[in-house]
Amino acid sequence: MEEYIKKATILLEALPYIQKFTSKTFVIKFGGSIAVDRALMESFIRDIILLKLIGINIIIVHGGGKDIDVLLNKLDIGIKFHKGYRLTDKDTMEVVEMVLSGKINKNLVALINKFGGQACGLSGKDGNLISAARVSGGKVDLGFVGEVKSINKKILLALDPSFIPVIAPVSMDEEGNTLNVNADFAASAIAAELEAEKLIILSDRDGLLNVENNLIPSTTVADIKNMIKEGIIYGGMIPKTNSCIDAVKKGVKKVHIINGSIPHAVLLEIFTEKGIGTQITD
Repeated sequence: MEEYIKKATILLEALPYIQKFTSKTFVIKFGGSIAVDRALMESFIRDIILLKLIGINIIIVHGGGKDIDVLLNKLDIGIKFHKGYRLTDKDTMEVVEMVLSGKINKNLVALINKFGGQACGLSGKDGNLISAARVSGGKVDLGFVGEVKSINKKILLALDPSFIPVIAPVSMDEEGNTLNVNADFAASAIAAELEAEKLIILSDRDGLLNVENNLIPSTTVADIKNMIKEGIIYGGMIPKTNSCIDAVKKGVKKVHIINGSIPHAVLLEIFTEKGIGTQITD
């Protein structure tokens, strides 16, 4: 009996959060090691379906860098990065689109449907959902790397609200060239356009760490800018945190960076007082 009482207590602890977030919109960026771990993917999908059932509007934007690297290596295509961006020539772009819009997107849609949800797979090309332009890398040619110019939310609002949109961050420029858009920035732009309550970014790290490598539970845009200047935030975390800054500055109420390799990470972050990652506010 005590075990059942404990379970009921846990549910009751989540009640205030459920009441607060019902009818709100969460944009969740899915990627990292979780994208190549079947058990973690299934756990994530079950959590997402639960959130949907309690009335939270869920939009998933996914990356897939590790799967992309695997296929590039198989095809003997070189892998290079510059300041967190993948250098993307035509051959690499073809692989990126195949992996993101094909394999990962449809796997996520299939899993959501398998576990009782309803999902619709999209790429940034569909309905011009994500309009983009090529990024200038300065002295380094980044290739077919895109930055978001605008989001056409009409296609998302036109979907039956029972569906969960699953979005691959592949877009194109005005000339019709396919572009590889950073998934964090795509998620950030979509969250801002929809005036989302939360943007949740699943990563391979627990969140933002201080100089002693301890988790920073909560921080602000100003503090993040300082950490970038001081070199505490570096490498691939720079574009990630910049996407968080963009989201907050454009009206998203809170951004969370959490470790997606922790089972039920999204639920633990949303439905507990302390959470498990880093919360970012203005």
